Amino acid sequence: MAWKDVLSSLFPFGRFLALLKQVSMGQVDPAAHTIKSHGASLARNHLQDWLILLFLLVLEVILYAIHPFYRFVGRDMMEDLKYPMKDNTVPVWAVPLYAVLLPIAVFLFFYMRRRDVYDLHHSILAGLLYAVLVTAVMTDAIKDAVGRPRPDFFWRCFPDGIEVYNKWGGVVCHGKAGDIKEGHKSFPSGHTSWSFAGLGFLSLYLSGKIKAFDRRGHVAKLCIVFLPLLAASLVGVSRVDDYWHHWQDVFAGGLLGLVVATFCYRQFFPPPYNDDGWGTYAYFQAVEEESRANANRNNQNTAVGEQDVETGAVNPGARRNRTDAFTHFPLHCDDIHSPTLEAMELERK
Repeated sequence: MAWKDVLSSLFPFGRFLALLKQVSMGQVDPAAHTIKSHGASLARNHLQDWLILLFLLVLEVILYAIHPFYRFVGRDMMEDLKYPMKDNTVPVWAVPLYAVLLPIAVFLFFYMRRRDVYDLHHSILAGLLYAVLVTAVMTDAIKDAVGRPRPDFFWRCFPDGIEVYNKWGGVVCHGKAGDIKEGHKSFPSGHTSWSFAGLGFLSLYLSGKIKAFDRRGHVAKLCIVFLPLLAASLVGVSRVDDYWHHWQDVFAGGLLGLVVATFCYRQFFPPPYNDDGWGTYAYFQAVEEESRANANRNNQNTAVGEQDVETGAVNPGARRNRTDAFTHFPLHCDDIHSPTLEAMELERK
């Protein structure tokens, strides 16, 4: 029963039935929020956000390329920095795959089911990409400023095992420049911060879509919500196991990524525990505005119809001319065939 509710909550059928009722009443266009109909205008409205996103990308490249602060590393500090150099269990190229492309695939899945371009645009732009890039910029900025040595810094600095120190007791490294540069980027963990930014946002997104906090107590929904967080946590653990980071680096990186993801999610989505947590603020605003516009249009049509009835009652001849014109230019006016007007026609005959 719990899994049945989880599967059913992947698409908000209650809200969907309500929207179908509005569609049948002519209040909402069922194809009003697709990429084809609203995608271009939505992108233009958020052009400034896309430009800022591009700026963050350029800034991240610069921060990644510059040299970090080369913190003083003394002889006595080397005892904690002699862990062996190992390859990454999770390669750098794999991080964008599971932290960016995987969530986008989930967003596209929900778009195929609901055809809501607001949800697709905001989840990718404002949510995922901003969460990841803001986290990346903050992570690399802190890395460069702190310059904390990695647990394997000894072998990066002295690959042949021969230690060299200056008169102040600081290390004089003779290893590869790239290894030494990377050796001063321990705090915080970039793998972990990226993972919690992307997968943390995905976890929040899923919790809203499946209504994990609907007060029905289905633990199966929480399993789905915790799955991305578990994957991100395992990535963080791998950074400690590979001796690329201290545990404090991983903890700080995970906290940073999760906090940024939460802020970015709440910018465009209601809280996951809200009844409307499955959609974006922009979607509900668009539906409300369209419903209001259609209601005003229906009221105007009703007023025109009542005016036509009054005109026909005062001047039947004019009404007949108007009726003939309707055969070429039909108007939606149900009162034309009212019993009163038909009786007037019979009297004239």
